Amino acid sequence: MQQPSSEFFAEKLQQSKEQFERTIDCKHTEFDDLYPYMNEQPQFFWYKRYVAWQDLLTIVRMAEELDIDWQYQFQNSQISFIKNKVLDAKVLDEWYGKKRTEA
Repeated sequence: MQQPSSEFFAEKLQQSKEQFERTIDCKHTEFDDLYPYMNEQPQFFWYKRYVAWQDLLTIVRMAEELDIDWQYQFQNSQISFIKNKVLDAKVLDEWYGKKRTEA
């Protein structure tokens, strides 16, 4: 069986990171297309953030299991958030390296 390449995982990781960041920025994602009737529900934004976060954690876990470096695509603070695995307000506020209120 052929092992997936590090380039493949780098691309999938970048896509997953972009989807998660789009949820932080409240932008349209692929998930919105799956549940268009939910867009008006306030809890939907949290739900799609959790789904994108779990996707990111899954890709990272698979990369680690295959000994593929994933950390180079992230800032040190983001790596720490990923390793802690818990999606909370701090992750959303500080994902880009500064408080969102300062943006």
